This record gives sequence, C-alpha cells and structure tokens, in this order.
Amino acid sequence: MTDQTPNETASTVPTSRRAETSQPNVFLVVVDNTPEMQVALRFASLRAKRTGGRVGLLRVVRKADFQHWAAIGNLMREEARDEAEQLLQEHAATVTELTGGEMPILYIKEGDTKSALLQLIDEDSQIRILVLAAATGKRGPGPLITFLMKKIIGKLRIPVTIVPGGLTNDQIDTLT
Repeated sequence: MTDQTPNETASTVPTSRRAETSQPNVFLVVVDNTPEMQVALRFASLRAKRTGGRVGLLRVVRKADFQHWAAIGNLMREEARDEAEQLLQEHAATVTELTGGEMPILYIKEGDTKSALLQLIDEDSQIRILVLAAATGKRGPGPLITFLMKKIIGKLRIPVTIVPGGLTNDQIDTLT
C-alpha cells in the first residue's frame, strides 16, 4: 500500500448523486488506539452510507528516528507500516459492514499526526468532512481536537464534526 492510494471498489453511490458531484464526499477518520475512535468510525460510516459518501481512514506512523543504522531504521519503518496496514484493514472491515459494502479509502502517512492530517486534508480534495470523537475523561477532548480548536479550526477548508466519545451504538444510529 502506498501513501494516499485508495483501495477502490465498485461504487454504490446512486447515479443521481454522482451526477451532482464527480467525487463522493469523504468522511475522514483518524485511526488511533483510543476507545472513542470507534465512535467516530461508526458515525462517519453511517453518515457516508446515508449521504452516498465514502469513509477515509488515516493512520499516522511515527518516523523511525534511527539514523545511525539505516538498516535498522528501515526495518522499524517497514514493521510500523505493516502494523498500520493490518490495523486499517481491520477497521476497513467494520466500515464495509456498516456502509453496506463500500470499501473505505486507506491512507498511511509518516510523521506527526497533526501535521500529517493537515497535509492530507490540503492534498486530497475528496476529503470534505473530518470526523473526530471527543475523549470522555477529565483531561479534555483529546490532543488532536484541542490542537485543532485552539490553532487551526478557522484555517481548515473543511468542516470538523466532533462526536461525543461516550455515545452508544444505538445513540449513534439515532443521530445518523
């Protein structure tokens, strides 16, 4: 898998919707290891299904900072990428089930999550909505949401949907 290479399948977007826009709206979800990510994933999948859109899944892996031994750095990078691909495939199965068969677009980027996310949004015009779920703990909504709200939100070219991270599946189903 290469950066920003979508896994394409036959589109299930109704022809009337396709006539309106040449590309379906992509609801982007940042895949991390937080429990609230599952809430964002479900919300984005059901919204995409309802609106004829698609889901995009972004996984950011840290750059291997092992410059002294290039072979070890390359091995670390390859292992991180393999883990990212496996994780994305697991979540892609969930998206495919929730959307009724639509395979999500998978993105893997290297670097800092905040920078990689902003770069991807700037590069890919299909991405029309960023869906995040807020953490439910006392420490706030999460570092990515905090960063976006404090410094970036007014500069983004797309809307951000923040879903409460404590919603149940039934509550999400009702909202979408």
